[in-house]
Amino acid sequence: MGSLRDATPAQIAHIDVTAKEASLPVSAIDIGIGAENAIKELKKQTSGELSILQFRKECMEGLVKIVKKLQKKSPLKYQIVRQMCCLDPKKMYTCPEVCQRQMKGLVRQLLQDKQVDGGIAAGDLITQQFSQLTLDIRDREEFLTYNHVEKRLDVFLHSLISHSYPQLWGLIQKLLVLSHGQAAVERGFSINKEVETPNIHEDTVVAHRVVCDYVALHGRVLRVPLTQGLLSSVVSARSRYRIHLETEKQKKASEAQGLKRKVIEEELKVLKKRRLSTKELSDNLAKDADKLAEQAEGKQGSKMAELITKSNAFRRCHKNKLTELKTLDDEIVTKTEELRHLKV
Repeated sequence: MGSLRDATPAQIAHIDVTAKEASLPVSAIDIGIGAENAIKELKKQTSGELSILQFRKECMEGLVKIVKKLQKKSPLKYQIVRQMCCLDPKKMYTCPEVCQRQMKGLVRQLLQDKQVDGGIAAGDLITQQFSQLTLDIRDREEFLTYNHVEKRLDVFLHSLISHSYPQLWGLIQKLLVLSHGQAAVERGFSINKEVETPNIHEDTVVAHRVVCDYVALHGRVLRVPLTQGLLSSVVSARSRYRIHLETEKQKKASEAQGLKRKVIEEELKVLKKRRLSTKELSDNLAKDADKLAEQAEGKQGSKMAELITKSNAFRRCHKNKLTELKTLDDEIVTKTEELRHLKV
């Protein structure tokens, strides 16, 4: 193979970088200025030519592994990706026959994968529309002067062919989606990191991103058009901010009230549970006191006195429990009243 400048994308994707004819001599490998300076210093101190040669050889092996990994990950190894260069406006203008042949290959592949609605008839219509497009643009200078930095490819093609060639535009949309990697998403994370500041809320992050994206759409701040809608929005920004603060204040008050209501409901639940257990214990004490009193009636002497003493002790506990029940009832009434006022 000759120079890489003359190689096709398919040839570049399948170059055997491990082949001897594809490699430079070990001494000619570019290892960087820093490494070259370090080797020169090493030569002055020692005569380790063998170790230097081994180092250069390892550098070359590392470069080969990197290039092989790039080839493995490169989309150029897929024919459908290589054929997508027919969507380049400049190539449409300068090499229409090549683009037509590549578009036929794309349509054929998508038909095989069942990605074209309407089957073979729709595929033929798409190729016809693309051929007609390459003829119609002969007097369209914007195709020859197209610059992807100034205008995105999808925006450029949509403005010129979406209405005239709807079936072709539908296919182009699918093809352009294939090119979308994660670069835009990763770039978005970087932008988020730039706009973030301590104690920033989610809505503020979203607002910053909207501003950044809109400015990026127009290239820079000074190119952003000052429309009537934008000016009106700026004028009413302060009033919207006051409304937002009032809404947030009401929201926090509502949340605080809801939290307080939940606490009172939990306390009321505990009080009712305590009252139930206290009432049950009080009733049992009264029954035991009556039972001991009945038993004392049939006894005499010390046995009768012992039973009466126990009965009186149970009655005192019963009385204490009744007092506790009264306190619990008052607390339940108070909590119920508080809950009723919160719900109003």
